[in-house]
Amino acid sequence: MTITTDGFAGSDSTGIDARCRMRAAGRCARRTIRAVACLAAACLATVAADAEVRVVASIKPVHSLVAAVMAGAGSPELIITGTTSPHAFSLRPSDARNIQNAQVIFMVGDALETSLAGSIETLGRDARVVRLFEIDGLVRLPLREGVTFEGHDHEGEGDHEVREGESLDMHIWLDPVNARTMVRAIADALSAEDAVNAATYAANADVETGRLDALLDRIDADVRGVRGRPFIVLHDAFHYFENRFGLIAAGAVRVSPDRPPGVRRITALRELVSDLEVVCVLAEPQFESRLANVITEGTSARLGTVDPLGAALDSGADLYFTLLNDMATSFRDCLAER
Repeated sequence: MTITTDGFAGSDSTGIDARCRMRAAGRCARRTIRAVACLAAACLATVAADAEVRVVASIKPVHSLVAAVMAGAGSPELIITGTTSPHAFSLRPSDARNIQNAQVIFMVGDALETSLAGSIETLGRDARVVRLFEIDGLVRLPLREGVTFEGHDHEGEGDHEVREGESLDMHIWLDPVNARTMVRAIADALSAEDAVNAATYAANADVETGRLDALLDRIDADVRGVRGRPFIVLHDAFHYFENRFGLIAAGAVRVSPDRPPGVRRITALRELVSDLEVVCVLAEPQFESRLANVITEGTSARLGTVDPLGAALDSGADLYFTLLNDMATSFRDCLAER
């Protein structure tokens, strides 16, 4: 028997070489299988990430309700942040991308988010656009006119049937009963686009509805002691909140940041404060406080601030509840007897 230079018997070298090649091939195959498995796992992870439905919400209160319904299934993007008015918002490149990539877009309606309506129409044309003001079952209230709202006083009536030709108030989210209806519509729209998570959306909507019921009871108790005490608002944004909880606005300055009221309007409001013994004048963060000071100067009326958009609050599922609770506290404190 001859011994080869590699130390193997010459007569067995062919078989040994074959076995070596087989073992090498086996190791290579196992490495290939592991590599394929890793690639497959990476692909599955990418698919899972891509499967999260892409959702955009216009303003903080709407975003809050959507975030609550989506909990555990994804997170919506928010477009309008800070104290920016939805009437005068400038779209950033990141906002444009979010709208363009969205599968579902939630907004109140074109008459509120006037600065967004055109962008959503063009950039979001492939998305399911849900205009919450248009959903069935909402309480819809008319815009009030005049300094004293004469002929437009619906406080304490609960739901109001809108008459043909009336201009409508778009601040629907400030009535928690409307928020309950909106939550159901949000869950339905998300389920239609993302059936895999339909059960999650429905369960979250149930939880949110229960929280809204508790919020209604809490605010009702919070403002019970100040009902009937007249106040003025700088911007007539709180009709839904007043209507739901039996509060009485004597009038509104009805100003916008770029269109302050004239001298005649301010004079009429000062007379109103005195004649009706107005207890409180409520402003919003985006309005100049100097105007409220002019109206209340020389009177016994207090100054208060109410924020209907949650401009100073952190966005997220809890914002809506913080917003409404803060509003109730602001009304209560400003209207309380001295």
